[in-house]
Amino acid sequence: MFFDKSILPTKEQALPGRADLTPVPPAHYVNNHPLQAPFLDGFKIAVFGLGCFWGAERKFWQLNGVYSTAVGYTGGFTPNPTYEEVCSGQTGHNEVVMVVYDPSVITFKTLLITFWESHNPTQGMQQGNDKGTQYRSGVYCSAEDELKLARKTRDVYQKQLTHTGFAKVTTEILPLETFYYAEAYHQQYLAKNPDGYCGLGGTNIDYAE
Repeated sequence: MFFDKSILPTKEQALPGRADLTPVPPAHYVNNHPLQAPFLDGFKIAVFGLGCFWGAERKFWQLNGVYSTAVGYTGGFTPNPTYEEVCSGQTGHNEVVMVVYDPSVITFKTLLITFWESHNPTQGMQQGNDKGTQYRSGVYCSAEDELKLARKTRDVYQKQLTHTGFAKVTTEILPLETFYYAEAYHQQYLAKNPDGYCGLGGTNIDYAE
């Protein structure tokens, strides 16, 4: 049966998934920090979707104050989905990067600015040549104040984008639900495969207030 990967499925259309969790490596390939909680006291978590998660993860693990990163899936219906299932468009999930950070060193706003500047948030269900619902732009927050700040920075960036001829921002800004870890070979993929594919590209417009 043909399934349009540019349209999010309903819960009834989504694949059933499974109860078994995806195995997670014990440590980050680049910095050897843990990929799973518990993390250090006071550290926070942010989750972003900005296209293929390989390049997105590398963008964030390079930032000072970021303790750990992991790629995975959120925003859909299928429990514990596989990469192939997500790519089919039949889970509703987005490819995302989870960022664990020290707020005394780097702020959530700085992470948001990195997010906005690192991709084109006006492309709907695609990012560059990568097409499908799993490549949509998204910010997934754990607190109401984070949701408000994400919307505020979106509106600021929208003014700059509009001024330079870009379309309306299509980023979804939602409360974070379940984050499902992607398979081990996806974690820190571009550190393991330096010549691997990275389609991440921004608008060349700096965020400014």
